[in-house]
Amino acid sequence: MVGPDHSLEETLGHQFSRPELLRHALIHPSTATPDDGVEHSSERQEFLGDRVLGLVIADLLFHRFPDENEGHLARRHSVLVSRRTLARVADQIGLSSHIVLSPGEDGMGGRKRPTLLADICEAVIAALYLDGGLEPAAVFIRRHWRPLMDEDVVPPKDAKTALQEWAQGRGLALPEYREVARDGPPHAPRFTIEVTVTGYVPAAGTGSSKRAAEGIAAATFLARLESEK
Repeated sequence: MVGPDHSLEETLGHQFSRPELLRHALIHPSTATPDDGVEHSSERQEFLGDRVLGLVIADLLFHRFPDENEGHLARRHSVLVSRRTLARVADQIGLSSHIVLSPGEDGMGGRKRPTLLADICEAVIAALYLDGGLEPAAVFIRRHWRPLMDEDVVPPKDAKTALQEWAQGRGLALPEYREVARDGPPHAPRFTIEVTVTGYVPAAGTGSSKRAAEGIAAATFLARLESEK
């Protein structure tokens, strides 16, 4: 298979010393054959790219909003790393034209599917990280996520309140919160809280207090709803 288009390297702001990393990031699993092996598709890189994106966004938010509490930062973070946001960035940089799809997937409009675009975008972030370390990946993320971060400079509504209003608006029972884990030393415990809404998959959050953990769990639940739109 030929290497990736150099125009994509220019868009990403990085010239790859190992172009196969970018090539593998662009190969959708629909093209895989039994002999390819797991290293020849984007799926493993998606896993890594998700974590790299999460770290860089957390760092950006920590410095961009120094007066916001843990819950507000978590709500922003959940939205910025959501599949909807990833797909938006992928569309902005024209990633769809570089993806390698099977004829069947391509014929069904795979290049326009937000979930597919989000997955490949994560894999590309991992390729940047694997080829050049954190800095080229962080440069790419900062360039394309900072404008999205600045679109909403007003602190978001408290996630617990927002989730309660969402549930009430659909005639559902109020969200229920329960502690599922606690760790750390006695002077600095970490609480993990799970939130449940009838008919939906629970979401969990971990924080330095039960209240913070509840807010993070609610933010995670709301971000998942947002990404599924």
